[in-house]
Amino acid sequence: MSDWTSGYVSDIGYTFGYYRELCPTHAKQAFLTKGLVFPKIKTACELGFGQGLSAVVHGSSSNIEWYGTDFNPAQASFASGLAANSGSPCSLYDDSFQEFLSRSDLPNFDFIGLHGVWSWISSENQRAIVEFVKQKLNLGGVLYISYNTLPGWSAFAPMRHLMTQHANIIGSEGEGIVNRIDGAVRFAEELLKSEPNYLKNNPNVAKRLERMSGLNRHYLAHEYFNKDWNPIHFETMASELAAAKLTYACSAAMAEHIDVINVSDEQQELLSKISDPILYQSVRDFMTDQQFRRDYWVKGLQKISRVEQLEQFRLLRVMLTKHKSDIELKISGPRGSITLKEEIYNPIIDYLALNPATKISDLESELTKRGFDIATIFQAVNVLIAKEAVVCLQDDAACQESTDNAKALNRSIMAQSKYGVDVNVLASPIIGGGLQFSRIQQLFILASLEGKKSPKDWAAFAWEHLQQIGQKLIKDGKAINNEEDNLAELNRLAEEFKSKGLNLARDSLII
Repeated sequence: MSDWTSGYVSDIGYTFGYYRELCPTHAKQAFLTKGLVFPKIKTACELGFGQGLSAVVHGSSSNIEWYGTDFNPAQASFASGLAANSGSPCSLYDDSFQEFLSRSDLPNFDFIGLHGVWSWISSENQRAIVEFVKQKLNLGGVLYISYNTLPGWSAFAPMRHLMTQHANIIGSEGEGIVNRIDGAVRFAEELLKSEPNYLKNNPNVAKRLERMSGLNRHYLAHEYFNKDWNPIHFETMASELAAAKLTYACSAAMAEHIDVINVSDEQQELLSKISDPILYQSVRDFMTDQQFRRDYWVKGLQKISRVEQLEQFRLLRVMLTKHKSDIELKISGPRGSITLKEEIYNPIIDYLALNPATKISDLESELTKRGFDIATIFQAVNVLIAKEAVVCLQDDAACQESTDNAKALNRSIMAQSKYGVDVNVLASPIIGGGLQFSRIQQLFILASLEGKKSPKDWAAFAWEHLQQIGQKLIKDGKAINNEEDNLAELNRLAEEFKSKGLNLARDSLII
């Protein structure tokens, strides 16, 4: 019998993750930030989509045709069900990468993405992905790929190997993957208590193990306990993708575009002497001790002038994704946190709070009265995007075309929230992507849609459905045991949602 899993964990479902780096609207802004040409996206594909949340959200909230595959039939079935409920034209399969490459019914793509796949699959599957990109990515098209990176994983890699070895040898199949993971974590903790020289020479391993032990076991199963787990250097990835004629474009993590929180002045000076882009990124990874890269690559890199860059920036529409009172004027990176200047950021945040879905040129017209220039606005807006406090919007035509599908998907996701399915994102057609709304907030929205007008009624509605499946709230890491305290906490959350979250749901066309 053939092993269709290829050594990948299949007996436990992947988490319901949403990844904004897979959203073409986000990718377009990253390219603009670096002064690069971004193509018109008509067709897109996600390889190894997990539970399919990103693919379905993007397919439902835009006019882009999305395709994708994930080898796990249970995950592919869940994703296909979501897509069917929304009416979106997503075409999702459970093919292996090689089978997907062999299909004759696929178009070529303007955008191909894979998140959290490359480092956890065999070299054979990696070659299939490169060949797929080579054959199916259009000229000018964009690839998004994320992967575990050296040198950031160099210290912990031996510990991960030992834990996987323990799970495979000491654990048994009958225990299930979760129990085997728990056993491996306990064993690793006991090993470190014995003060091995490995720990003395790598003191940060203990902190990483402590963080790891508190993570969701579904996530750990796929992150750490696959047969294949291969962190690589950036130069290795560049060599692999050269076969598909791809050139590195930029990081998909907007915070990595902000030098001051990533590298020191001395480090920036050293980097300025490096003209080769591959060596530049390799050296920067050592400076930041990078362990996970999220990158955009392009088939045919083209640059735009500073004048054109600012002209395109002025045409953007943006909106806040948080209530202004929840936006902390700080941003963090490998070098720590810096405080943002109130005199620059508060006027921008205040204007966007009063003017949802505003064009940058309108923001500029208002702020030039206060002495702002477009370069300052450009930098500040990009910092707010990096903080996930601001998001760029897609064009009106795409929004109008996708609104019905997005709202249908949201109704489907929110209906499942009543039964304990924890999908913490909803589709926004104004963005062309997803926004975070917790399961409890989704229950409040459902209550509102059913005509319940007061936060007290929303709280009672949420509590009714939590009780039906025997769930209670958790506060400060502890379960709230009695009904009175659960209702009190739900009432607090409902009041907060009324004052901060409901308008965002409306402005973003979530509801």
